Amino acid sequence: MLNREKAPIMGVWNGVGGKVERNESPDQGALREVFEETGIRVEAFYSKGTVTWETNNGELDGIYVYLYEIDEHFTYDTPLKTREGILEWKSIDWILNPQNLGIAGMVAQYLPVLLTEKGIHSFTYKDGHITVS
Repeated sequence: MLNREKAPIMGVWNGVGGKVERNESPDQGALREVFEETGIRVEAFYSKGTVTWETNNGELDGIYVYLYEIDEHFTYDTPLKTREGILEWKSIDWILNPQNLGIAGMVAQYLPVLLTEKGIHSFTYKDGHITVS
């Protein structure tokens, strides 16, 4: 997880990620962003769907959501200070704990579905709540 040092959601734990660049597929962008923000080259990844929301000015925005697998013997010492913020491995229990207020609100709502239900999902975030389709 990344505790961001700049907007949006500064000071909150979130997954790594960023924008898809011109002439880049969402898959390519996701792999590039993971490498840029962590230095990790991901081999196996799973597209899990999308999360969309309406911005304050009424425009539709969203993200592609991926899960990645790493070898169980992979070593990556954290916490680690990066240009984006602090990277740190977090346990699934920590992420899914409803008492944990330090994690991005949308993540706490969609991640349990991604981790427990197979398939590709479409989430819509509105008025603080996520609906799944």
